[in-house]
Amino acid sequence: MTQETSINPASPGANRWLQLVMGIVCMAMIANLQYGWTLFVNPIADKYHWSKAAIQVAFTIFILTETWLVPIEGWAVDKFGPRPVVLFGGLLCALGWVMNSFADTLTMLYIAAAISGIGAGAVYGTCVGSALKWFPDRRGLAAGLTAAGFGAGSAATIIPISKMIESSGYEQTFLYFGIGQGLIVVLLALMMVRPPAHMPNAIKKQTKVQQGNAEFGPSQIVRKPVFWVMYLMFVLVAAGGLMATAQMGPIAKDFQIDGVKFNVMGMVLPALTFALAIDRVLNGLTRPFFGWVSDQIGREKTMFIAFALEAVGILALYYYGRDPIMFVILTGLVFFAWGEIYSLFPATAADTFGSKNAAGNAGLLYTAKGTASIFVPISSMITDATGGWEAVFFVGCGLNAAAALMAWFVLKPMRANFMTNAVTPNAAAVDVAPARMAR
Repeated sequence: MTQETSINPASPGANRWLQLVMGIVCMAMIANLQYGWTLFVNPIADKYHWSKAAIQVAFTIFILTETWLVPIEGWAVDKFGPRPVVLFGGLLCALGWVMNSFADTLTMLYIAAAISGIGAGAVYGTCVGSALKWFPDRRGLAAGLTAAGFGAGSAATIIPISKMIESSGYEQTFLYFGIGQGLIVVLLALMMVRPPAHMPNAIKKQTKVQQGNAEFGPSQIVRKPVFWVMYLMFVLVAAGGLMATAQMGPIAKDFQIDGVKFNVMGMVLPALTFALAIDRVLNGLTRPFFGWVSDQIGREKTMFIAFALEAVGILALYYYGRDPIMFVILTGLVFFAWGEIYSLFPATAADTFGSKNAAGNAGLLYTAKGTASIFVPISSMITDATGGWEAVFFVGCGLNAAAALMAWFVLKPMRANFMTNAVTPNAAAVDVAPARMAR
């Protein structure tokens, strides 16, 4: 009997690689809710004459509801399994985009953003959490491949969405893509199962990174300083990337390159559309790549390299991004050096706090993305106040540089000490009680 068959129950859908693939596809189906948003901002503003700052509040609401409810959804996954949570999420994702197609007030746009955010968070948190549980031996790679579905998932549809907005309007695009993407998620949810309880012990861990032996739940890790260091670093890096994601369309317009055309294998594409397509691919590839790298050389060393690269990329984009070719290249670099946070931090959390509550713990850490989203409308306000993007780019560069230094000089020694000395809280209580009785 092979190792792979011995760790899986008899259910035909319980092969861990099949579960991983289904999670990746589900992530791809919800990717456009975030990464396709920038294509809708200008058309919505042109139709209703709302300010871009007001429209981007919807993006912030989406990110907040997507992230800050993931701990609850992660708890549900740990307790009830992935199927009901993903099913619920797929339905809400479809409903949110359908509502977007009819939204004629900012209030309705905000409500739709909240609904789709809850749905996206349910799907995202479940798929990443399941990957961490199914692959305790390859956490960086598995979390990276799953997160890649979200990062690169919109690459295949970014051009069709852009074309449909031009030909049929953004309203029809919201409607048909919302229904289609939600339906696929619902169908895949019906085949998802949780890993068997003996999974962590059935697979021999041959990893090159340190993993703790203690098990902590979400209510326990919030009392650990090492968690808050990871949380702060997540916020710092996510803030710069989210600003770039949401503001890429307005930045291209202000840089006066949104009307430039590229001939790509016979297809004539606007510079922004071409850049977004490449960005999505690189933003997806970086997640399994850096996840795999972190499995080899360690989480903190990988963070230092990636975050420093992101700081350089953001700064270079400001100085050289007004050239159409450099805009495409440098936005690709920015997205490549940013997307890895969605594989590195979940894997780091599972290594540090254990597999049992991996979905809930990763979900709690993922709320840092919601905190970081506050910077998106703030970036619009800064731009309006200063008349340019200079301050926004320099802030983004500084945040990533700070996170890079924290990874090496703060998180690395703190986490190593924690994993060496940590004891599962419940186990400690059990051990202490008999000792007192013996006295």
